[in-house]
Amino acid sequence: MIYLQLFWSFLKIGFFSFGGTTMIPVINDEVLRYGWMTVDEVMDIVAIAEMTPGSLGINCATFVGLRTAGVAGSLCASVGVMMPSLTLCMIAAKFILQFKENRYLEAALGGIRPVCMGMILSVGLVMIQSTLVLNGAAQWNLVLITVLTALAMFKFSLSVPKTILLAAVLGLVFG
Repeated sequence: MIYLQLFWSFLKIGFFSFGGTTMIPVINDEVLRYGWMTVDEVMDIVAIAEMTPGSLGINCATFVGLRTAGVAGSLCASVGVMMPSLTLCMIAAKFILQFKENRYLEAALGGIRPVCMGMILSVGLVMIQSTLVLNGAAQWNLVLITVLTALAMFKFSLSVPKTILLAAVLGLVFG
């Protein structure tokens, strides 16, 4: 039964999110609803999934599945999250030339972009609250690390690995 739940949950995640960070709220809701992990554990897997090669959805599905039901669970969750993308890509490949200059498709994509930005903003706010606030009190050392890392990232146009390294060093210093 757990294998079917993992497959179904991550199939829904694959269908109802647009990939990348927009998957985080949907993953969070599904994982918490079934009690597979806590909010802090979800934030940890998101951080790990962002740092490791591969898609956020696949990495999260693999980790949640493995943690919940072993290797078979990780396979079920991973196949579930991949199935919508694979199916849609195969269908899109068949019709891509026909829709290449379709104004309705362009208009639909123009409507999807702001929704994705709103979902990313929502994820950012949830992550800020769960990371920087503990029992209603701001964790000022973590706020300082966040601000310094953001300033350095934007001022010096740091790459993702350099930003992660800087945040880790600041965490060792101020954490």
